[in-house]
Amino acid sequence: MSARQDFGTLLVDRREDRVVVELHRPEARNAINARMIAELHEVCAEIEADPRPLLLTGHGNVFAGGADIAELRERGREEAMAGINSRLFERLHRLPAPTVAAVDGWALGGGAELSYACDIRLATPTAVFAQPEPGLGIIAGAGACWRLRELVGASVAKQVLLGGFRLDAEAALRHGLVAEIVPAGELRASAHALLDRMAASSAPALRMTKLVLDADGAHPLADDMAQAVLFESADKHDRMTRFLERKKR
Repeated sequence: MSARQDFGTLLVDRREDRVVVELHRPEARNAINARMIAELHEVCAEIEADPRPLLLTGHGNVFAGGADIAELRERGREEAMAGINSRLFERLHRLPAPTVAAVDGWALGGGAELSYACDIRLATPTAVFAQPEPGLGIIAGAGACWRLRELVGASVAKQVLLGGFRLDAEAALRHGLVAEIVPAGELRASAHALLDRMAASSAPALRMTKLVLDADGAHPLADDMAQAVLFESADKHDRMTRFLERKKR
């Protein structure tokens, strides 16, 4: 069962075991504007209340062509300090269930930063990640200056952020930014296959894994505490019982 809802800038398909969100501003290459930010916050609130994996993709043959420049031009110091985009991307990154970005074509500026906030990225051969912000007189201020470094290392991040280099699909795969390159016609199917594998795992175990994985530094105590919670769950007992019974056959 699924329930589809069309926002002003998003197409949202809510399923029992996942939420599929398509960025949908075809007239602006799916550029991220204030309305899209607000609608993505609504989606995040739903997933926080009812955790399910999220698939995020773009309409047509582009993921997101950056932020809306007309809106950015009018923003001042107060808007920058409010972190309009960065607060959303951090909220997305901290969702309790795994998130997957399926990237076809351009992922520019804020669009690239939106994909960086997801846990896993898949790409088509035409995918391109780039940060053109310095050419517009600003920084990539919604996470790229630190999140991209975490994903691909300082050297590659500086090439992109300072040198204006673009990461095509092959470079993104080589540097670990994307997990896989798939033909455009198979992108969504491949993303759903990944979500199917996630859905076959224990949802609490995935949630605990994500919490521990995203924690800073070494954290053996946190690992032990998360494991202690899972060791007491009926889900763990049932899954291990089924595993042992299959081995007997």
